[in-house]
Amino acid sequence: METAELGRRIYQTAHLTGEFLLRSGQVTGEYFDKYRFEADPMLLDEVAAAMVALVPADTEVLAGLEMGGIPVVTALSRHTGLPCAFVRKRAKEYGTRRLAEGADVAGRRVTIVEDVVTTGGQIVLSTQDLRTAGATITHAVCVINRNPTTPDPLTEAGLTLHALLTPADLTSGEHLG
Repeated sequence: METAELGRRIYQTAHLTGEFLLRSGQVTGEYFDKYRFEADPMLLDEVAAAMVALVPADTEVLAGLEMGGIPVVTALSRHTGLPCAFVRKRAKEYGTRRLAEGADVAGRRVTIVEDVVTTGGQIVLSTQDLRTAGATITHAVCVINRNPTTPDPLTEAGLTLHALLTPADLTSGEHLG
């Protein structure tokens, strides 16, 4: 599927109108609910298929970040055949007490998988934690990079971000119905 068509479908699925209270306390008439496209199995499958080309060839494990990266990494793993890990923001204090569940990341080349990136802050934090656990990480992939002009925190952390879509890809087809 063409990127423009994929962006249009994501926009149609996730763009909501109404009255929405933002974390900042402001009220807005529009809202982008990323979980709506992640919860659509056919659309998520098409997104993952399109993301395969973004995954570096030397990747051994895909690591999806809690929470939105989990459905994306699962679908992407299915398309690439690579094992995946599910990365928490903090290690559990019970059970396995692991930060990353699923595939082992120690001593492996890991690519971070996220749904939507704005500043890259959570990618940087999770990368630091996974590197401490023995992973080698130099790349991250995402469905949407909300702010493609500010990769500085990622670059400073030694990461290259590969995005499938930008906001322009989502809104360029909104008038097409």
